[in-house]
Amino acid sequence: MATTTTNTTPTPSPTKSLSLPFKTRVQITALNFVTDIVRRTDGTINRTLMNLLDRHVAPNPTPHNSVSTHDVVFDPSNNLWFRLFVPHKSDVVSLPIIVFFHGGGFAFLSAASHVYDAVCRRFARKLNAVVCSVEYRLSPEHKFPSQYDDTFAVLKFLDNPENRKNLPFWPENADVSTVFIAGDSAGGNLAHHLAVNYAKSSSTFSLLKVIGLVNIQPFFGGKERVNSEVELEGAPVVSMDRTQWLWKAFLPDGLDCDHWAVNVSGPNAMNISGVEYPPTLLFVGGFDPLKDWQKRYYEWLRRNEKDVKLVEYSSAIHAFYVFPELPEAELLFAEVKEFFNNQISKVRRTKI
Repeated sequence: MATTTTNTTPTPSPTKSLSLPFKTRVQITALNFVTDIVRRTDGTINRTLMNLLDRHVAPNPTPHNSVSTHDVVFDPSNNLWFRLFVPHKSDVVSLPIIVFFHGGGFAFLSAASHVYDAVCRRFARKLNAVVCSVEYRLSPEHKFPSQYDDTFAVLKFLDNPENRKNLPFWPENADVSTVFIAGDSAGGNLAHHLAVNYAKSSSTFSLLKVIGLVNIQPFFGGKERVNSEVELEGAPVVSMDRTQWLWKAFLPDGLDCDHWAVNVSGPNAMNISGVEYPPTLLFVGGFDPLKDWQKRYYEWLRRNEKDVKLVEYSSAIHAFYVFPELPEAELLFAEVKEFFNNQISKVRRTKI
């Protein structure tokens, strides 16, 4: 039976006051304003306005804070690419690879968005890892399962040595046999499903091996309203109005929120009992209205005898780790680093 560990802090009372730095509150207010103003009542998004309001950062091949960045096209037919973050000042024999999926409810943001460029730079620098931050298709223009297809396509691209050989900036010590999948919010949903899809088809990969999953406050849901959604209505970032709109934009007509893509541990959940699901580090925030869905996911993994560790920060909001001024952000990076070191050590022991 797989080991399962948990590291939690007390769950806050719904009436407990949440104290955030002024800078964070301003940023959240701006984020809420943007995501609300660009959503139309007919289920579409004003992309022109969204592109104006979402600040993008260009790749920088010159190392900045010891990290250089390059954009790599992996699916020309759909104009899909990933941003490659390469750490410098490193003399290690091999570097692990993080395949990262950004959040935004499947409908917003980009691998080029300033907030995710900054986050992935921190991952590369703090974890001494190569990061591939993936630009996937967005809803409602592209509905399920487009995004899931895109996540699998990037793994297949990385598995092909000819693709990597054609990239002059690809670090020679990047180890495709030491890959971690990671994502937050909607990206966490994508990361989970990619982990399942990879495990079911791992024999089709020649070199690439996924050895761990870092899932940060994944965007899951269902037809019912769980306690955290009701009690934490009005919490920063997430609201039921927004999540319901986003699920409707993501799912094709005829599917509801108890579909396995949304309610991963619900009545239509996929059978993963015989699947070699990767060891998982799951983060939950006490002030995240989605936390009860995330904890159901944790319990579902445990029932299926998967190796999963739950880390809950009682005062953390949804997407807390993208705000470096919040103390929990630094704690997350420390937890991820320990998880990486443990998984890499296990893999190396098996090779001896």
